[in-house]
Amino acid sequence: MELNQQAIGLNETLQSKNNAVYEMLSEKGKAIFFPKKGILGQSAEAKGKRINATIGIALEDDGSPMRLKPIAKKIKLDPKDVFPYASSFGKIELREKWKNMLYAKNPLLNGKEVSLPVVTNALTHGMSMAGYMFINPGDKVIMPDLFWGNYRLIMVNAYGAVFDTFEMFSGNGFNVNGLREKLGGEIGKKIVLLNFPNNPTGYTPTDGEIVEIRDILKEAAEKGNKIIVMVDDAYFGLVYKKGIYLQSIFAELADLHENLLAVKLDGATKEDYVWGLRVGFVTYGVKGADKDVYAALENKTAGAVRGSISNDSNLSQSLVYHAFSEPNYWKEKKKKFKILKGRFDEVKNVLKEHKEYEEEFNALPYNSGYFMCIKLKSKDGEKVRQILLEKYETGVISMGNVLRIAFSSVKKEIVPELFDNIFKSCKEN
Repeated sequence: MELNQQAIGLNETLQSKNNAVYEMLSEKGKAIFFPKKGILGQSAEAKGKRINATIGIALEDDGSPMRLKPIAKKIKLDPKDVFPYASSFGKIELREKWKNMLYAKNPLLNGKEVSLPVVTNALTHGMSMAGYMFINPGDKVIMPDLFWGNYRLIMVNAYGAVFDTFEMFSGNGFNVNGLREKLGGEIGKKIVLLNFPNNPTGYTPTDGEIVEIRDILKEAAEKGNKIIVMVDDAYFGLVYKKGIYLQSIFAELADLHENLLAVKLDGATKEDYVWGLRVGFVTYGVKGADKDVYAALENKTAGAVRGSISNDSNLSQSLVYHAFSEPNYWKEKKKKFKILKGRFDEVKNVLKEHKEYEEEFNALPYNSGYFMCIKLKSKDGEKVRQILLEKYETGVISMGNVLRIAFSSVKKEIVPELFDNIFKSCKEN
């Protein structure tokens, strides 16, 4: 396929400024661009003119967005923050706010320059855009063997990726040597996917494990590998135990090496309990990058967004942005965190008090997020799940001999009954 001149221009910027990043791009990533000519360019040139017949929406006679009263009366926001299209890059004020919040939530980022986040339709779409940018058919994605099932649809079915997994745990901790082994071998392009807190296990590495992971990745980059690290931060901030890494590993990787591009995939979805609003972000970090490198990556990402969903919801972005400016925002966050931590603590207490449960199952390591997992010792997970549904009115997720339990959605007072039901179902299997 012959490349558009605008794509060629972005590629040349990356080649001249950081050729390693250019080499990381997929064929789709090399070909994509955000169109600044054509209709979009002409519309931009007409902005602010007294007569503007370029805009692809309808306006009232007073120049405000045309709208229906049955919808408009339900929304208190200014119509301009609701009804028109948002940019394919996302609302600039939200992008800037989220970037500032990244620095506030990750002090290790201070002094490191990262891209301005591009808005996506939450994490699934953000992950898909990362796949668009970096995955060619047949590319391996290195990741732990316990992962969010939707990765398969996003990366395998859509982009032809091949998962190259290693056992997530070694003893009671993260299997750092498993990651090291997967990064060995032939020098070349490597894609790594890390998700902490992890779905399904609810595990975040310790402070020491994060340092080991960082050093392993740096060593691989120093050998000449071109490494893309996709950081799925869907559950960022929900850590319930001391000694567990509190920042995003993105902060460790954002300027680690010229051969390593960190791609942070996050959003308000779980961090701010707005699952249905679908507001996510893609942010890039690589050592030595300047504004031109990041602008090229942002333009390509926005082009991929435009070519898939056009743009994310203006209303959703506005709601999230205004929430961040509310004086009680952080107080509300702490209240919800306290509820989730209470449920987490109750799970730990129940398992500690009922040693008989160990006859049937053991908990996999967990310390954060929405979930925890138990591993059945001898029973079939699907049969146990069916008994739970039919006899005990209880639902869990079965993954072979592992059951995923979303304590995030279970009242603290019901947690003891939940595990007692699981134990009884194992006995009856």
